[in-house]
Amino acid sequence: MPILESPYARLDLVRQPEQPNEPLQAFDAADEYLLAQLHEQGLAATTQVLILNDSFGALACALAQHVQVTSSGDSHLAHLALEKNLQRNALADDAVTFVPASEVAQGPFDRVLIRVPKTLALLEEQLIRLHGQLAPGAQVIAAAMIKHLPRAAGDLLEKYIGPVQASLAVKKARLLTATPVDKPVPHSPYPTRYRLDQPALELLNHANLFCREDLDIGTRAFLPHLPKALGNLRAADLGCGNGVLGIVYALGNPQAQMTLVDESYMAVQSARENWQAIHGDRPADIRAGDGLAEQPMDSLDLVLCNPPFHQQQVVGDFLAWRMFTQAKTALCKGGELWIVGNRHLGYHLKLKRLFGKVEQVAATPKFVILRAIKP
Repeated sequence: MPILESPYARLDLVRQPEQPNEPLQAFDAADEYLLAQLHEQGLAATTQVLILNDSFGALACALAQHVQVTSSGDSHLAHLALEKNLQRNALADDAVTFVPASEVAQGPFDRVLIRVPKTLALLEEQLIRLHGQLAPGAQVIAAAMIKHLPRAAGDLLEKYIGPVQASLAVKKARLLTATPVDKPVPHSPYPTRYRLDQPALELLNHANLFCREDLDIGTRAFLPHLPKALGNLRAADLGCGNGVLGIVYALGNPQAQMTLVDESYMAVQSARENWQAIHGDRPADIRAGDGLAEQPMDSLDLVLCNPPFHQQQVVGDFLAWRMFTQAKTALCKGGELWIVGNRHLGYHLKLKRLFGKVEQVAATPKFVILRAIKP
């Protein structure tokens, strides 16, 4: 396992979720560059540092014993990685304060360190929330690998913070340092909303939601084929996003006991607000989590899932396969996993290996809807 060597600490770090023979490390050259830059500045122990989007806790763990650290991000898996890496490196659990992206971190902060996220809407919302949270003389420093650093990231820093200075490239990484200036109180364009025709619903979407402006085409293909009138079943929307699958399923199954879970805090926030707007006080378990890892065995009758095919910038089916495995564990005997997937991903073969019995419910030229039954 690669070790992060920095001026602040030597750290043994793991990614989340862990997988055997992990091909990727839990930090990159942008983390190293940012830590080296901070060390050159000679920060005092009383410096208040806010870290945004620290994927696996590399920055927070490195700085935890040297400055006052608050970490904030939208990934529950990143939060789990931070907790695990603090323990792994014999750092106190309370050495870092974590704030979910669905909440506002309270300053004032002397330094704000940002790992530029894949979704620029999340970056924009985070920069907007910094208004009034920066101490005099503060700096906002964004870091990224150059291949993941769009020009628009610097434009957002300049729009909401102040003049931006780009660093030289080091190991294909770059830093953008923004100097705060007085600006009017910004108006956030988030959350956004869109409407469905069938059924007629309006759905709210916070900044980091996948397909925030319109229903994604996979879910659109799935919705007409959701099972109806199944009675008092225990059903889960796994990777719920804004909650659309679980919400629509619940409309057709008014006695269903519903669980909606996602690893994005903003997704859970969106799903909870949409559920309350559409279903009112009807009970539902809506939570951030590592998929169904915390769900008791044999506790569900049905799982609905539109699985992701990437984790941040890394594309692959590892997360989807893990979600399928979690679903099988959580389902009771005879329970069913219903998914939608691109035809080319070959989910039918993967599910057949795991469940044995797999049926095609419906298909479009691009997608298949599959039903896997737990033996």
